[in-house]
Amino acid sequence: MTNCTNAPPQAPSEPGVAGAGILLSFIITAGLALILSASVILAEIRGRPSAVRRKLLNGFSDSQIVQGIGIQSVALAKMGSLLPYHFFLVWMLSLLSMATHNATLLALVGDYRRDWVLRWLRQLLMFVNLALSSVSGVFVLQVVSRGMSFSTLPVACVWDNGGGGGDGGNALGKPPPGADGALSYVGTVAVLAGNLVIFGLATWYLHSRQQRWYKTVQVAGLLVMAAVAVGATVRVVLLSSAFGKPSVTLADEDEKSWSFGQLLSMLLLVLPLISAVEIYRGDVQMAPPPAEDADRLLDGGELQSRPGNKFQPNPFFGSKTNSFKK
Repeated sequence: MTNCTNAPPQAPSEPGVAGAGILLSFIITAGLALILSASVILAEIRGRPSAVRRKLLNGFSDSQIVQGIGIQSVALAKMGSLLPYHFFLVWMLSLLSMATHNATLLALVGDYRRDWVLRWLRQLLMFVNLALSSVSGVFVLQVVSRGMSFSTLPVACVWDNGGGGGDGGNALGKPPPGADGALSYVGTVAVLAGNLVIFGLATWYLHSRQQRWYKTVQVAGLLVMAAVAVGATVRVVLLSSAFGKPSVTLADEDEKSWSFGQLLSMLLLVLPLISAVEIYRGDVQMAPPPAEDADRLLDGGELQSRPGNKFQPNPFFGSKTNSFKK
């Protein structure tokens, strides 16, 4: 049973959630994926697509979203022992995962539209990531409203109403006063609402048959996702024990040490590179993106439907031109 009465002076570290290798793997993957997304979009505009970069980007995106879903699942399963400090870091990593996946979607949407299995698999991963991120966000919102941002009690205590007496009477803390408290609360709500809006736009973009302002949406969306990724990365670096100054006192410095689990997270980054080398050497073939008339797109063609747009409907409903009618 979770003890929500007496807050310990120090809290145990969680290298499996906030270790240096875990955080670095998220940050490096996100950075590489954003750079590759920009490179793929620019190459399409110039009419020089690269199958190697597209496959490499797809691999990094898959790794990032699976890691994001995994770490959020672990955090929710361990909410009886995880600190609010750790839970907030996990939430930031989920935002980083979301930004990376959406940037990849912007760059590789043509590949997903041509195969309904890949398209709906992406949709499922997006929904699972959104659901977990929303649940984590509700916990973070409750942490802010209960004043537990600096507490050493488990995050599950945000729902405890007993309070207790004596030393435990103020264990749950008080909501932060003034502008700081209001800003934290409003910011958390804004991020939760933004996640829902972005999910809706990404779903529309993934399943839309007619694409107008195609390149404008790609460039603008990539800039927004890059801003989200940079913001989440800065928060993680500043607040983590591995790289910055944590908001609570930890009993040890295991989050800074490089154990096997931390090294394994970094080594997994090599897998997409191996896949890219296989493609480059001709062992694996990948369908090139649809040919585009770059001059038409760049010279006033944005208002027209995207040329060469191929869409494979699923076998149950919808067609190449309609979302519902066969």
